[in-house]
Amino acid sequence: MKGWAILTFAVLLASHGAAYQHGRSVERANAGEASAQRDSGDRLAEVIGERSARQEEQRRAAAQEEARAHAQEERTIADAGAVDADAAGQRLRSETTQFAAAVSCPGQDTAVIARGQTATRAAMVLSDLFARADERAGELAAALDQARVAGQQCEREYDALVAKRAAVSARE
Repeated sequence: MKGWAILTFAVLLASHGAAYQHGRSVERANAGEASAQRDSGDRLAEVIGERSARQEEQRRAAAQEEARAHAQEERTIADAGAVDADAAGQRLRSETTQFAAAVSCPGQDTAVIARGQTATRAAMVLSDLFARADERAGELAAALDQARVAGQQCEREYDALVAKRAAVSARE
């Protein structure tokens, strides 16, 4: 009987060992499957995040390019306006110079001639002063136009960036 008991005990021990090993292999398989699902989900989330980041980057680049194009149009318009203003200023300066040259008082009386020469010099000084002021005003207007266009471009780019962030925050 002892032999049967040992044999039974050995078979029982072997079957429990096999059941234990089977349970461990099933547990490892389940853990591997759960890990694979988690890793797959992580990779999917990463791909979706990258895609979303690329789309956001492309949207920002498009918004900046649109703002640059709009600013370039405004610069072109401002430059054309400056050219027109310069032409008008040049005509006005030419007319004031002609007027200053024409302010003489011809005559026989030396006092009248002296007053005419004084008036001509004063008109020439005023004409020169006007020409300088007009030229400076043109320079300042051009600088103001450039600064205004650059500021509006910056504002549009910022608004495009903030608008997307606000939309994302609102969804969250």
